[in-house]
Amino acid sequence: MFKIKCLNSINKNGLAVLNGKFKLTEDLEEADGILVRSYDLHALAFPSGLKAIARAGAGVNNIPVERCAEAGIPVFNTPGANANGVKELVIAGLLLASRDIIGGVRFVADNRHREDLSELVENEKSRFAGCEIQGKKLGVIGLGAIGVLVANACWNLGMEVYGHDPFISIDHAWRLSRHIVNVNSLADIYESCDYISLHVPLSNETKGMINKDAFTRMKDGVVLLNFARAALVDNDALAAALSSGKVRKYVTDFPDHKIANLENVIAIPHLGASTVEAEDNCAQMAVRELVDYLEYGNVTNSVNFPECDAGVCRAAGRVTIYHRNIPNMINQFTRVFFEKNINIANMYNRSRGEYAYSLFDLDSPTDPELEKALLAIPDVIRVRIIK
Repeated sequence: MFKIKCLNSINKNGLAVLNGKFKLTEDLEEADGILVRSYDLHALAFPSGLKAIARAGAGVNNIPVERCAEAGIPVFNTPGANANGVKELVIAGLLLASRDIIGGVRFVADNRHREDLSELVENEKSRFAGCEIQGKKLGVIGLGAIGVLVANACWNLGMEVYGHDPFISIDHAWRLSRHIVNVNSLADIYESCDYISLHVPLSNETKGMINKDAFTRMKDGVVLLNFARAALVDNDALAAALSSGKVRKYVTDFPDHKIANLENVIAIPHLGASTVEAEDNCAQMAVRELVDYLEYGNVTNSVNFPECDAGVCRAAGRVTIYHRNIPNMINQFTRVFFEKNINIANMYNRSRGEYAYSLFDLDSPTDPELEKALLAIPDVIRVRIIK
């Protein structure tokens, strides 16, 4: 029986995916797995028996990913599960920034008690006029699950769409419309686009990427949309760009006190994934990843472990080994199996940076002595007897 600790409220449709081999626990110390959304795990001491963490969402900035890797704990996320919900909000942001819908709605609300409201509206509506997005140039920076959907949808709305992502996956490249213009340089997007939408993950390389230099390169009156991560944009540089008119509107899903008090900012209270469908998708995907790893040793959508899918174990035994990615490790594992007269039915070995993950299906049942023998090998971090 595997025990799962939820550090945030997890959607009930996601928890329904748990089968009879799993149960929820309130005691972190006995947890085999953790399900989390926004809870910050950086200061959390992990129990020795913790085997995996799954986040119902794409970003993992609230999880100490490297510390987990060193401890042999895979961290799973749910890329693409909330992509459609974010895409729809980006489109809403485009429209809100192009036409002063918010100002117009506020004007009507402020004057709703006036009997001459109809006449007043006709006289004042020009104050809230804007422009159409059709025919305008949109630059999408980052063509992952969300960026591809945004690019395709905005082309269908009549925009001229440019995309930049030097690391686009084959899967996302196949999903990208042939009408999207691929550009190799961010400068091309900065210099030519009327709207720029950010869809890159936050890393040391991308933190503050939209800085003073980037704003200087942009067209005057550009609209910037940030539905990725707050820290991608340098707030001081943004404030100066808004004040000068370089940036006409900034639409963000990540407001703070400073940003929310700037003129020409449309601040949305982090609603990108706040749909019933997105919450269902994220929770179900996170639970499936956790179940597949704990029950079968498979690794899907981990941010710190290599991918490995061996399916359901149909052999007599299965063991997984998480170890340093150095020469001669496989030879040492197979020597242990030879000494115990265990035949290998199937083997998977995958690496990611300085770590590697090996999975063996065996023709003989496993026992605790096999685990001890494998753990005794230098540079082995974690061994799990699956079956």
